[in-house]
Amino acid sequence: MATITLQEAQAKLPDLIHNLKPGEELLITENERPLAKLVGQSLSVSQRPGPGLCKGMITIVEDDDEHLRDFADYMP
Repeated sequence: MATITLQEAQAKLPDLIHNLKPGEELLITENERPLAKLVGQSLSVSQRPGPGLCKGMITIVEDDDEHLRDFADYMP
């Protein structure tokens, strides 16, 4: 883990943030005491849920024309 003083971090914070690699840590110190830690954020790739995870959450009703009555004014 790299270490940098608070004064150095203030002077070049944008560069420090943009140059951090995913998972890389940078410790910010003042008077040789740790104050904060910057950690490079890894880009998370959203994965499609596997089959069957929503089982039982959706109900499909066959031959149900009753719900169409609410839309009778909008239908030709």
